[in-house]
Amino acid sequence: MTVSETCLLCKEHAAAIAYASEAQQNQMLGLAAEALCGNAGFLIRENAADVDACTRGEQFRDRLLLNEARIAGIAEGLRQLVHLPCPVGEIIGRHTAENGLSIEQVRVPFGVVGIIYEARPNVTADAIGLCIKSGNAVVLRGSGDAYRSNAAIVRVIKDALRAGGFDPEFIQLIEDRSHESAREFMRQKGVLDVLIPRGGANLIRTTLENAAVPVIETGTGNCHIYVEKTADAGMAKKILINAKTQRTSVCNACESLVIDRAALPMLNELASALTERGVVLVGDEEAQRACPSVLPAKEEDYFTEYLSLKLSVRTVEGVEEAIAWINAHSTRHSEAIVTSDARAAERFLREVDSACVYVNASTRFTDGFEFGFGAEMGISTQKLHARGPMGLRELTTYKYLIRGNGQIRR
Repeated sequence: MTVSETCLLCKEHAAAIAYASEAQQNQMLGLAAEALCGNAGFLIRENAADVDACTRGEQFRDRLLLNEARIAGIAEGLRQLVHLPCPVGEIIGRHTAENGLSIEQVRVPFGVVGIIYEARPNVTADAIGLCIKSGNAVVLRGSGDAYRSNAAIVRVIKDALRAGGFDPEFIQLIEDRSHESAREFMRQKGVLDVLIPRGGANLIRTTLENAAVPVIETGTGNCHIYVEKTADAGMAKKILINAKTQRTSVCNACESLVIDRAALPMLNELASALTERGVVLVGDEEAQRACPSVLPAKEEDYFTEYLSLKLSVRTVEGVEEAIAWINAHSTRHSEAIVTSDARAAERFLREVDSACVYVNASTRFTDGFEFGFGAEMGISTQKLHARGPMGLRELTTYKYLIRGNGQIRR
C-alpha cells in the first residue's frame, strides 16, 4: 500500500478503538503484553538482523537493541496502562450559562495519531499501548534501522488482537522506508489529526519543516546539572554519575555540567568519578585550570546532545548566571540544581525555562514510568498542548458538550 492508502485505512478503522470500552481497551493491552512475551524469541531474531545492519554509532545500536529483559519491560509498560484510568470522557469543566445552557468540556481522543521515529522498537509498542488506552488509531513510520523489529512487533500485537476477537486495523505501519514516504506521511492533512516525531534533531527539524498537520515536538535533550556553591560534594557526585552514565543514549541524560566558581575545588572529585567511568570532559579555561582532566571545549560543545560518554563543563558566578547560561543553551528538556540553599533552589525552579526542573535529583527521572504515567509517547519540549512526559492525557484533546431546552441567540 502507498502511504496515503495506509493512513486512510487506519482512519477508516479508527472507530474500532474510539468507541471501545475501557474493559475492552484493557483486554487489548493484556493480549498485546502476553503476545510480546510469548513471541520474544521471534522478536529478538528479527531485531538481531536490524542490529547487525546498523552502521550508526553505539548510542543508536543501544536504542535499537531488544533482548528478553527489554521485551519484558515493554510488556510491563503495557500492563501498567491497564491500571491507569482512560482519560476519554473525563469532564474537565462544567458550568451553566445565564441563558440556561449546560456547558461541559470533555476529553476526547485525537483520532488518528501519526508517529515517526528513529531506531527505537520500544516506541512501536509504547505508541500502540498508549493509543489503545486513549482511544486513538495510530500510524507508525519507523526508520530503516529498526524496520524488521517494528514490523515484527506490529505483526505480533495485531495477530493477538485479531485472535482475541478485536479489529486491529486501527494500527498501521508504513512499510516504505524512503525519504519520499516520510515527507508524504508528514503531509497527510485531513487524515492524520496530529504527528509526533521521536528522534534526533534532524528528524524533528525535518518534520517541522515539512509537516502539513499539527506537530507535537518531542525534543532533543541537552540537559544540564548545575552544582551551586553550597552543594554537598557527595550528593553532587552521586547525581552527576547517575545522570550522565546510568544510560548515556537517552534524551534525559546529562550532557553539561554547570558549576559555580566557588565550587570549583570539588571539580577534581567530580571529574575523577566521571573519568573512571569513561566520560571525557571538555570545558572552559577556568574548569581546565581547576582540573587537568578537563579538555578544551568548543562553542558547539555547549549546544550538543552527545548521547555518549562526553560532558561539557561551564564555570559561572552564582545562580543568576547559571540560569541565564542554561536558558541560552538548553533544549528545554530537563535541568537540575544541586544545592543546600533553599532560596537558590526556588529561584532555579521558577526561572529555568525547561519542561522538567529538578532540585537535588537526577534528570534521569524525566520518564513516563517514573512520573507514574506508564508508557509515554515522548518528552515534549514545546509549550502548546503538552509539555514534559506525554502520557495518556496528553494524547487527548477536548470538545464542548452543550445541552439546552430551546435556547436561541438574540
